[in-house]
Amino acid sequence: MKLNSIIHRYVLKEMLAPFSINVLVFTFLFLMTELIKITNWIVNYNLSIFSVLTLIFFSMPWFLMFIIPMSVMLAVVLTFLRMSADNEIVALKSCGLSVYGLLPPVLIFSLAGFLVTLFMTLYGVPKAKATVEDLVVEMAASNVDIGLKERTFNDAFKNVMLYVNKIDLGQKKLIDIFIEDKRQRDIVSTVVAPEGRLFSEPGKLIFHMVLSNGTIHQTNLKKHTANSIHFDTYKLSLDLKKELENAEEREKGREEMSIAELQQVVRESTEKDKDYYKAQITIHRRFSLPAACLALGLLAFPLGIQSKSGKRSFGLILCLFFFLLYYLLLTAGYALGKKGIYPPVIGMWLPNLTMATLGVYFLVQATREKTLKIEYFFQRMVQLFSRLRHFKRIHP
Repeated sequence: MKLNSIIHRYVLKEMLAPFSINVLVFTFLFLMTELIKITNWIVNYNLSIFSVLTLIFFSMPWFLMFIIPMSVMLAVVLTFLRMSADNEIVALKSCGLSVYGLLPPVLIFSLAGFLVTLFMTLYGVPKAKATVEDLVVEMAASNVDIGLKERTFNDAFKNVMLYVNKIDLGQKKLIDIFIEDKRQRDIVSTVVAPEGRLFSEPGKLIFHMVLSNGTIHQTNLKKHTANSIHFDTYKLSLDLKKELENAEEREKGREEMSIAELQQVVRESTEKDKDYYKAQITIHRRFSLPAACLALGLLAFPLGIQSKSGKRSFGLILCLFFFLLYYLLLTAGYALGKKGIYPPVIGMWLPNLTMATLGVYFLVQATREKTLKIEYFFQRMVQLFSRLRHFKRIHP
């Protein structure tokens, strides 16, 4: 027992280093996908580094709930690949320690990943999503042009629809502007102008859009009349104060809701529509993603032990392949479950069941000293793709 406890502590310690590195690397890769947006915020909209770092910090829980299961799997594989390459597995077996004797540290490590990911999905993601939405609204109070996008209809202001064809950030100029203003009762004003500028009064939370050489088309819905007015200069004022006052009253997104709120949405749904299925998917995903740490960790254990190649690159390929399979099943489950083709519970839990089943099968094979023939499997896959490519060349 004492020997086993020493070995278990040793294996746990060995898994911590690759796990930490994996989390850092994958977090960096996820942030790289947001690099263009972050650069745009800093360079073009003059957001402070602190504001950008705050947004990144509160975006991390969403990334981590996918990163942690993958990092757990990769850490387990790399640890046992190294131990196999250094013949440590053979030495432990010669001392009477079975394959099952090495399983407890893997389960403990996977359980720790499960608990951390569960905390992220149940508390981290909802709180962070809500905080990000509030931060975006607050930043819009002093940088309203962040919300304006080229060739996109913007309805951030109540009863006002904005469309800008092009934004000259250098000169702070708006080009080819279309505005639909319904703030006057029974009157719809459509404003079209070739250019304009945006000015703000941050202290008063009022923004002014000054347009040049445009036309106003007014339609009175009650009197059934219409008229057009040409202008040299026209100023449109937009009040953001009401938007900020009503920020807390806005309807929460599904990712911002707690489990109790999501269950309430499901109970109160009169019909099984898109919102009903999306709420159910969100509930099951908050538990299935943490459980993926256990399923993928169990799968990674025999893969690391049985691999005849001690190369870390081979372990990386194995992890990427099975995690890609897991993610494809999860994505398919989300898409099909959202449409109601089959119950969301199946779509969210089938990937875990598949990985766990493969893990148990591989573990039994490893215990019986039977090779998993992973290299053979990949060779057959390469041959299959080669034949398909050759077939397409012959029969285009």
